[in-house]
Amino acid sequence: MSNALIVYGSTTGNTESVADTISTDLSNANYTIKKINVSDVGVDILNEAFDLYLLGSSTWGEDEIEFQEDFAPFYENMNGDLNLSGKKFAVFGCGDSSYEHFCGAVDALEERLAKLGATLVCESLRIDGEPEESEINEWTQDVINAA
Repeated sequence: MSNALIVYGSTTGNTESVADTISTDLSNANYTIKKINVSDVGVDILNEAFDLYLLGSSTWGEDEIEFQEDFAPFYENMNGDLNLSGKKFAVFGCGDSSYEHFCGAVDALEERLAKLGATLVCESLRIDGEPEESEINEWTQDVINAA
């Protein structure tokens, strides 16, 4: 049985809802899940042995990319001290396409993970507004197939 770590940050509850749906989908695919709010964990958790790591953050701010407030310190601590080589990641987030940097937090996470040697298993999930369960289910299946 494979195991997965889901770390998410959520202010309004949308990203948490997405994390819940992903967790259910992965559980139904026989993954053992550890789902945790980013405010309850440090980046050291990325050193633990999981078959799959999923990171989720909403994007805030109109003029510049801002992470969900609890996720910002986690992101800042994702630096050269981490070696994520050989680790499989997927990224998801909620945003608003009316802003210049739609899901910019997702883009920033992708870039940082690549710099740290992680492998992104599929295209990231960028949700515009309210999450739709069918969209999340389809993406999670893509992640499972690619992992």
